[in-house]
Amino acid sequence: MGKVVVMDHPLIQHKIGIMRRTDTGSKDFRTLVSEVAMLECYEATRDLELTDVEIETPICKATVKELKGKKLAVVPILRAGLGMVEGMLELIPAAKVGHIGMYRDPETAEPIEYYCKLPADCANREVFVVDPMLATGGSAGAAPGMLHTPVQQWQHLICSKSAV
Repeated sequence: MGKVVVMDHPLIQHKIGIMRRTDTGSKDFRTLVSEVAMLECYEATRDLELTDVEIETPICKATVKELKGKKLAVVPILRAGLGMVEGMLELIPAAKVGHIGMYRDPETAEPIEYYCKLPADCANREVFVVDPMLATGGSAGAAPGMLHTPVQQWQHLICSKSAV
């Protein structure tokens, strides 16, 4: 596993605190999940490579930074990860979305795949797997195999702090 980054930004902590309250309604909860995902996406994309590109502005030519390299994909682990997709796509709207469905075998606690629909070119994308309800880490450990990419190419898992 690569580096672990604990995103303990005050806004994230504040929003998670509101989410955990018993009096937080479903609509507010969904909105907060999306907002937290957006903040986490911002941090998770911090190390994406950039390249210089020359553009034409209304006044003159200018050199600006653009994302370099692989296109992006967001892959929620069903069902909990679905709530994070909207927030992720707010910041990376061109990302493709795939889905992984797993459940834990009650006897062995091993993850069992029941659904996997990924972008056709997933192996050529930088993938952000989202699962806010990570418990044992079994789903996270099984996801790289479902993505058909070696673990060292699987670069981003966005999950809850309690799972670290």
